[in-house]
Amino acid sequence: LRRVLEAAEPDEIYNLGAQSHVKVSFENPEYTADTDALGTLRLLDAIRDHQDHTGRKIRFYQAGSSEMFGAAKPPQSEQTPFYPRSPYAVSKVAAHWYGVNYREAYGLFITNGILFNHESPRRGETFVTRKITRAVGRIKEGLQKKLFLGNLDARRDWGFAGDYVEAMWRMLQHDEAGDFVVATGEAYSVREFVQAAFSCAGLDWEKYVEIDPAYFRPTEVDYLLGDSTKARKALKWAPQTTFEQLVRMMV
Repeated sequence: LRRVLEAAEPDEIYNLGAQSHVKVSFENPEYTADTDALGTLRLLDAIRDHQDHTGRKIRFYQAGSSEMFGAAKPPQSEQTPFYPRSPYAVSKVAAHWYGVNYREAYGLFITNGILFNHESPRRGETFVTRKITRAVGRIKEGLQKKLFLGNLDARRDWGFAGDYVEAMWRMLQHDEAGDFVVATGEAYSVREFVQAAFSCAGLDWEKYVEIDPAYFRPTEVDYLLGDSTKARKALKWAPQTTFEQLVRMMV
């Protein structure tokens, strides 16, 4: 990390590196903590040394997650206490507080973006939104017969990754470092996402979807709904893509 900083001399760093799959974090908790929590700490320490050594100022973005709120009551804002429900979420909470601590202790420009679920056609196939939309195409083309899912009642605030990356960039152009929730302010259940996706292909989802207990988490997060009032006011940001547009884009 130190060599990379010396070679690149960055003005801005966006720390998107993580083991970011919630289910996998239960199976590999130590690796998840090492990557997501300690990985952030190593990077912050390298930045601190680089600034001390060179006098250059670096603006740092830490990718937080709505999963940090976990079981906290919606809507969730910057003032909502964290209640993480997975090793992934716990690790992200640690990284968040490392960022706050280094900002306050050393005067570094460190901003925490607490982004709610952001999806796109580039989403990995193990994530539920991509799994659903990919299955729709395969079922429509006769390449797949069934789609197996877990908790259909979980509700999420889904937005388009492209909109959210703009919010990340705006955070580092802002005059002051801080913490910002980025969300659409609308929540939909996994069932509603499934329904919308299958309707894009003119299919009745109930004929193809089956519940598999293997996809349930040991501790579930039932309802995430973001309040991004601060980001909308301070950063002049607002999502441009609706839920329906996002689902259709992914299908």
